[in-house]
Amino acid sequence: MPVEHAAIIGAGISGLTAALSLSRRGISSDIFEQAGELTEVGAGLQVSPNASRILAELGILEGLSKVWLEPDAIGLISGSSLRQLAAVPAGNFARERWGAPYGVLHRTTLQKALLAAVEADPLCRLHLGVRMETSLPSFERAADLVIGADGVWSKLRPSISGSPSPRFSGNVAYRFTIAEDEAPGFLDRASVSAFLGGAAHLVSYPLKETRSFNMVAITAGNLAPQAWQSEPTEAQRAQLRARLSGWNAAILSLFERQGKLTFWPLFETTAGAWQDGRKTVLIGDAAHAMMPFAAQGAAMAIEDAYELAAFLSDRPVAEALALFERHRAPRIARLRQRGAFNRFAYHAKGPIRIGRDLVLGLKPPQSLAADLDWIYGYRAVHLP
Repeated sequence: MPVEHAAIIGAGISGLTAALSLSRRGISSDIFEQAGELTEVGAGLQVSPNASRILAELGILEGLSKVWLEPDAIGLISGSSLRQLAAVPAGNFARERWGAPYGVLHRTTLQKALLAAVEADPLCRLHLGVRMETSLPSFERAADLVIGADGVWSKLRPSISGSPSPRFSGNVAYRFTIAEDEAPGFLDRASVSAFLGGAAHLVSYPLKETRSFNMVAITAGNLAPQAWQSEPTEAQRAQLRARLSGWNAAILSLFERQGKLTFWPLFETTAGAWQDGRKTVLIGDAAHAMMPFAAQGAAMAIEDAYELAAFLSDRPVAEALALFERHRAPRIARLRQRGAFNRFAYHAKGPIRIGRDLVLGLKPPQSLAADLDWIYGYRAVHLP
């Protein structure tokens, strides 16, 4: 018998998207979140066409389109010379080629839009301030399905035999924002920019809602205590300066002026089972937290949530969960490989960097776009 009611652990992007996706199939859900309130977490977010077409189907995209920015392009730029190496067109090109928009926005904007839709949906009920350690047995008995959407530090994951484990990736992120009127001229006001260097890369794009620029530098770093975000120590700031050695002085000065720099150790999950063959399944970062080198973390969470609901719409739970994992795992594995390749290319040094720059300079925009068709042009199962 197909599922009628689900318990969803976690009210982040994956959990809220799962609730809305299940509702479209006539499946009710209770969403349990340990936080007492859903507060602002994170900064900027890139929503590529493979995810935005799902948000359109769920009725979320129209509102987002009024406040987000559709960048003209995603540019790859030398961190030392500030010369553009290559660019993938976005904007109207994205809508025409991939059938949906590419947008950038503050993570909170998407979270609030999903939350408003959930609160307006009679099949969705949100419960805040519920800690999993004490509450899991009570709601598990009442649900046909339990979905772990509680991130890389999932409390539900250990209940699945052979499930993934979190591990430090060896990479760290330094995040900050710059007010639009204080941003230097080399920051593109209409595009996503990825500045590439020998041991790090810096991603920048404007956030239309907050009139600021989202800035995040990613580099190799040392293991830090488990924490979502913290102020970098002086040693961590020194490590960043060392990683940016040889970068353009204009970029270096941005970091030197930042009093509110945030340090994030980046964790990922190992390979492992996403479901227990009965009624429990993991989605999003709980199942497959990955590095941001392909900018697909949020998109994969959205795809997971929508496709899980599609598989559950007309199959017994255990069969649907097995098919879901079998269907999703190869795509996630391929994206992990793409992320690893991007890290190698973005942080290339010496002759490899020179070769990279030459190759990128020879590739026309259409060719670069074609290389992304399998990511951005993806249509989720049962998507009209």
